[in-house]
Amino acid sequence: MSWQSFLARHQVGDVIEGVVTKEVPFGSFVESDGFTGLAHQQSWPVGSRVSVRILAIDLENQRFSLAPA
Repeated sequence: MSWQSFLARHQVGDVIEGVVTKEVPFGSFVESDGFTGLAHQQSWPVGSRVSVRILAIDLENQRFSLAPA
């Protein structure tokens, strides 16, 4: 999926499904539709499927901020 397609399908406030790809001290990275977002202060095991809400979209860097749904 292209970034433009992702933006056409998703907006701030949407709940999406993703897979945790990396856990770091400040949160977990979640991939959805080929793009990665950060769920700040969330600790989920790598490989977990999670439902998250889009809090913000960074158009320039093609990433997004997430929170538990």
